[in-house]
Amino acid sequence: MAQDEAVIGCTGVLLIGTRGVAGPGEVLVSVRGGSEAFVAWSAEPLPVGATVLVIESRGARQVDVIEWADPLEALTGDPGDAG
Repeated sequence: MAQDEAVIGCTGVLLIGTRGVAGPGEVLVSVRGGSEAFVAWSAEPLPVGATVLVIESRGARQVDVIEWADPLEALTGDPGDAG
C-alpha cells in the first residue's frame, strides 16, 4: 500500500504506548481537518499520552513517530515560573 504523506509532520497523542523494537502502539493524529488513528512505531518505548511527531509513513495506516515537545510552549509558559 502507498505511503500516506499527508500525515508526515503532523502531531498526535499516543492512545497505546509504543514498545520500541518490541512492538507498536496506536496514535491519534490531527490530519485532514480531523483526527485519525494509526499504528505507531518508534525506536524507543513511549508512554500512553505522549505527544509525538509523525516522521514517516509506512503505508497501511502505519507511521513512525518520535516524542515531541512543542518549542512554542516554552515561549507561552506561565510568567510566574520565571525567577
